[in-house]
Amino acid sequence: MQKIIIFLFVAIIGTVLVSCENTDNGKDEVESASEESREFYQLKIYSFNSEDQVKATDNYLKDSYLPALKEQGINDVGVFKLRTEKEDTIQKTYVLVPFSDLDQFINLEANLSKSENYLSTGKAYINASHDKPPYHRIESILLRAFSDMPIMQASKLDGPRSERIYELRSYESSTEKYYKNKVDMFNEGGEIKLFDRLEFNAVFYAEVISGGKMPNLMYMTTFSDQQSRDEHWKAFGEAPEWKELIAMKKYENNMSHIDIFSLYPTAYSDY
Repeated sequence: MQKIIIFLFVAIIGTVLVSCENTDNGKDEVESASEESREFYQLKIYSFNSEDQVKATDNYLKDSYLPALKEQGINDVGVFKLRTEKEDTIQKTYVLVPFSDLDQFINLEANLSKSENYLSTGKAYINASHDKPPYHRIESILLRAFSDMPIMQASKLDGPRSERIYELRSYESSTEKYYKNKVDMFNEGGEIKLFDRLEFNAVFYAEVISGGKMPNLMYMTTFSDQQSRDEHWKAFGEAPEWKELIAMKKYENNMSHIDIFSLYPTAYSDY
């Protein structure tokens, strides 16, 4: 009888251990799938010295670049204008392009150069002379989506585009360690979940993997107008989850600088 009891005990323990192992393996598989599905983004920021440059680049983006990206299977491309203030003298256009993997990003230019339609419709921009360039400079930032939002969600706002606020934020940290801590605050800390609960209509949250202000992260939230934007941020600041987060000692001092850019979508932007 004692042998039977011991045998049953061992069998039960074995079953429990196998069950735990299967659960852990399942969790690992889910986390691995989420990691692999994380998109890459390129944020191209055009700066201009004249209205002619703005027009030339708009025509290129609308008639050549975006259609060519769609030929490559790249959709949900955002094109935004910066809301300028009185003191602003440089006009800018922001282009946000999603990529399913890094190879798609690396091979894009080579693939575009093989497209006859792209070369034809974009020839004025592509073949611009050295003394009449279609822009002043292009800044390029490469990003990778956060694990808690691995896929871009194009904004579904349908109000007047000129009134919308697409808020692009860049958070810098003093060191890589503090930066990783801020990323953790978004993911494990629940900051993304709070944005979701309050319906901030986020387009993406991402780590900057190549840029001029590293270490930093960037994200974009969208609102129907300025009043909606202000009301959402007021609710965020008053949320119990946020007050609990900022009271945690482990999240202290994880940001050293914030840039906030107020944008609106062009008529030809995908969203």
